[in-house]
Amino acid sequence: MNRAHHRLATRALERVTAFTLIELLSMVALVGVLAGMLLPALGNAMARGRAAVCRSNLRQWGIATHAYAAENGDYLPPDGAPNGESTESGWYIDLARTAGVEAYHRAMWRTNPSVALPRSVWLCPANRRRSNGINLFHYCLNEGVNGQGAGRRIQAGVIPTPTATVWLFDNGRLAAVASANHPHTNLHGAGCQFLFLDGHVQRWPSRQFWDFAAGRGREDLPDLKWNPFSP
Repeated sequence: MNRAHHRLATRALERVTAFTLIELLSMVALVGVLAGMLLPALGNAMARGRAAVCRSNLRQWGIATHAYAAENGDYLPPDGAPNGESTESGWYIDLARTAGVEAYHRAMWRTNPSVALPRSVWLCPANRRRSNGINLFHYCLNEGVNGQGAGRRIQAGVIPTPTATVWLFDNGRLAAVASANHPHTNLHGAGCQFLFLDGHVQRWPSRQFWDFAAGRGREDLPDLKWNPFSP
């Protein structure tokens, strides 16, 4: 091939392979549209994954609760101090021991907000709350079961409606033990996941369990009981 033919072939190839500015802008716009379609789906998938991990955590605490009761004359573990400072007994001590998981008081993330949170049965991956320098509980115990006493215990068998009685739940604050005013109202699709005394876990939308006008949790729901002996 002579030089003239070579130049003609090169120019023809350039015309075939080169992109015009309009074509490049069109491609960028198409990529943007595709990203706009895929990113929400990816975000939803990640949110579902975090919710699944949280459900698994709560189920493990439920299994530990029933195992503890089976080993202790059907008694549920005592609450422990709400500020997490109990060292001898309390749900965050006794259930951790029963489940064979890391002791709460040994976790560095408990008092150090700068420590990266690990994947742990103690922690909900959707909860962004960090330690206040004193404690951190992503899951909170319902104080209404044992009757608001750090050392008090009740037998599981006397609970009349275990399928409706709240045991642990996604914590909207920091305390280890609290009331209907502490569930998280904006996790897992604007809701909260609850572990009930029968061992099942269920997500509730916050509009069902929270009175936004009054700024407090509802305690009149027959399927979400805070006081197991209420009508």
